[in-house]
Amino acid sequence: MSDQTTNLQLPYIQAAQAQKHVPVNTTFDILDSLVQLAVESRTLTAPPGSPADGTAYIPGSGATGAWASWDFNIAVYRSGAWLKIVPHDGWTAWVKDERLGVKYQDSVWRDGVALTAHGGRITLRAKEIEVTLAGAYTDTTDAAFIPNRAIVLGVASRTTLAITGASSYAVGIAGDTAKFGGSLGVALGSTNIGVIGPTAFYSDTAVRITAAGANFTGGKVRLAVYFLEMVAPTS
Repeated sequence: MSDQTTNLQLPYIQAAQAQKHVPVNTTFDILDSLVQLAVESRTLTAPPGSPADGTAYIPGSGATGAWASWDFNIAVYRSGAWLKIVPHDGWTAWVKDERLGVKYQDSVWRDGVALTAHGGRITLRAKEIEVTLAGAYTDTTDAAFIPNRAIVLGVASRTTLAITGASSYAVGIAGDTAKFGGSLGVALGSTNIGVIGPTAFYSDTAVRITAAGANFTGGKVRLAVYFLEMVAPTS
C-alpha cells in the first residue's frame, strides 16, 4: 500500500502509527493550499526572501535554491519550509500577479479558452492603462497596448480625473480617432464601452485619446482593451 493518495499526495495514516495527528495535519495543510488554488506568481525561479506562511508559487523554468528541479510544480511555504506538490493534468490555479486562471496539461501551466496538444491556444485577454491627458491628443505610453495579431472586441474608458480644456473626447487609434467612441464625458466617473465588430490588428498599436472643442489641459482616463490572442503550436 502506498503511503499517500495518488492525486493530491495526501499522507495515509498507517496501522498502529504513532502521532497520528502529524499526517492528519499535513493533509489539512495540503488541502488548504490546493482547494481553490491561488498562487502568487508563476515567473519566479528562486524562492522569495520572506514568504508568508501558506503562500504558494509555481516555480518557473530553471528553478534554483530550495526550488531546484521544481519547475512548473507547486511550491507551498508551510511552517518555515517549502513543500513541493506535483500537479496533475487538468488542475487549475489562479495566478494573483497576472489576475489570470491557468490550467496544467502536458507538463506546463497555460492559460486559454481552448488548448491544443502541441502548445496552440486561444486566450481572451484584458489590458488596462491610465493615460494623463495633454494637448490635442495623447497616445498610450504602451505602444503595444493593442498587441500585434490581436483580435480586438472593444476598448472601455473611464474618466479618472476630471478633464479640463476639452469639452469631450474620443477614443480610437491614429487614422480612426473615434473607433472606440466619440463625444465622451469629461466629468469624473464618466464611462464608455466602445464595442466594435471583432477586428484584427497586424502590428502593435497604441490607443489614442483625442480632445474635442479645445486641447486637453489636464485630466486622466483609464482604458481597458479586450481582445483574443492566438498562439501557434510550439512543436
